[in-house]
Amino acid sequence: MAGTGEIWPILLARHEEIRSITAIDISHQMHLHALDRLHKDRSSRIEHLEADFLANELPAAFADIAISSFGLKTLNRSQQAIFAKDLARILKPGGVFSVIEASDPEGWILRPFYRFYLDRILPLIEKLFLKGAQDFSMLGIYTSEFQNCSHLAACLQDEGLDVVQTRYFFGCATGLAGRKPAGREKPIKARR
Repeated sequence: MAGTGEIWPILLARHEEIRSITAIDISHQMHLHALDRLHKDRSSRIEHLEADFLANELPAAFADIAISSFGLKTLNRSQQAIFAKDLARILKPGGVFSVIEASDPEGWILRPFYRFYLDRILPLIEKLFLKGAQDFSMLGIYTSEFQNCSHLAACLQDEGLDVVQTRYFFGCATGLAGRKPAGREKPIKARR
């Protein structure tokens, strides 16, 4: 789910205390491509773990910070619960997390145009110009099924994490940020 790591340079620049990033992705080729194309000067600070995050073997209390950018929409509700459990397990007490995902902006007046773009235009662009790469053709289906981050927020809360949910771009994306309480602090309820 690490993909090509577009967020890594920002993370490393803003947090000088971060010594290394462990990128978890099922595809080793994706990681090699990311290092070659975007991260040559940072490659010594980025370790790749070729694994399915939903079945990873990272130790408990491993991470100070966990991020996911646009890697959750393919997870069904059961998988979101597994993701939440593993995220809570690998975060250190006091550790923080942030996720963002493309979403279905229900209630937005321009939603029909947004849906048309995701469902019809992006697949056509991909077919005509990207040689059928199928990077975007499923985006409409995924966002329709995923809806938004609300279910994941509830799963994370069930695991004892503090969670704040935010809508971006009129709901075309939703995000969650929060932390694992350090010690016996009472978790904060999710806000919408």
